[in-house]
Amino acid sequence: MGKKHTYKPESLMMSYGFKPSLSEGAIKSPIFLTSTFVFETAEEGKAFFEVAYGLRAKRKREKVGLIYSRINNPDLEILEDRLTLWDDADDCAVFESGMAAISTVMLEFLKPGDLLFYSTPVYGGTDHFIHQFLSKIGIHTAAFKPGLSRAEMESIIDKTGFGDRLAMIYLETPANPTNALIDISCCKKIADTYSTPDKPVRLAVDNTYMGPIWQHPLKHGADFSIYSATKYIGGHSDLIAGACCGNNEVIGRLKTLRTFLGNMASPHTGWLLMRSLETLKVRMQQQTLNAQKVAAFLNSHPKVEKVYYPGLIPEGTREYEIFKKQCSAPGAMISFDVKGGEAEAFRFIDALKMIKLAVSLGGTESLVEHPATMTHAGLDPAYRLELSVTEKLVRISVGIEHHDDIIWDIGQALELV
Repeated sequence: MGKKHTYKPESLMMSYGFKPSLSEGAIKSPIFLTSTFVFETAEEGKAFFEVAYGLRAKRKREKVGLIYSRINNPDLEILEDRLTLWDDADDCAVFESGMAAISTVMLEFLKPGDLLFYSTPVYGGTDHFIHQFLSKIGIHTAAFKPGLSRAEMESIIDKTGFGDRLAMIYLETPANPTNALIDISCCKKIADTYSTPDKPVRLAVDNTYMGPIWQHPLKHGADFSIYSATKYIGGHSDLIAGACCGNNEVIGRLKTLRTFLGNMASPHTGWLLMRSLETLKVRMQQQTLNAQKVAAFLNSHPKVEKVYYPGLIPEGTREYEIFKKQCSAPGAMISFDVKGGEAEAFRFIDALKMIKLAVSLGGTESLVEHPATMTHAGLDPAYRLELSVTEKLVRISVGIEHHDDIIWDIGQALELV
């Protein structure tokens, strides 16, 4: 007999977690459009509910049963099994949007009186939830900027007066839209410093910008690797979804709350995401290859003031050390400052022919947007400037088109600025 072979995630994306024999021999999982599932016996129904509602832990080798599509569904279960592979996670929970994943994590692991310590900038929706909702329910928050040392971050926590109530550190790295990097393992050390035996400080990372291919937060100490699955995981700009990977304990708690909030993804969305996972790696590989060529072009263009891209971080810097430690590629998100201001940025955007003006990112098509007036319009203007989200900043999500065509389009548009 030959040695047991361990398949790579990109190979397992085709079939992992699905048995064709349970679905009439179908090579791909059907879409299970059903609201409820039949139990064989009353005892089986009782056991299924005990586990689903968190009344007891799942026994060894016990199969989690299907009950109701708000609780679990074959399409979502297979999808969640496959999503664990990239992050090497115990479990995964899929949600109806990225914001549903983020808000459920915060609602489950924060309570009134707790302190949330978070990096900036973050996605505009996350920023709004932190400031407009968490404050309403008595949760204290404190922000920090990229580039701070561990001592500086701990000083910010201590100055709040709520250091003993720190419950979560929330990171978005690379940050949207500046691509600023945060040291995950450093933040894990801070979390451990403020943890107590009865109150662990959780570390959550929004990994949307790098996707599950180019960065794996759990390997650097994070408790949660969170995604807007709308972006690279979905990859075709045709669905809305979110996902969160982690260990059995934290994901079990998230799934229990998800059951009662009712913010799970639909079976059809789960099926579409399974389709997308099969090409995730090849799409993202092409996107980052394209982005590196686009970034180099922008970096040498006379009408571009500055390019924000991990692939251009100078060697020998602290940020470069973080990049080499955490990321396996520079990604496909590029932001840059056009020389001038809003008028010049708008003139560039409006002159593009192939690249489409739309928010979102990670799709097969290249997209452009203006963060200061679009995705990050809700941020305080003065604070937005501090974070380099200025009127001259433009963000591009690089797609899988031929890089020559992307560069030509950017070049002709810049000529009109």
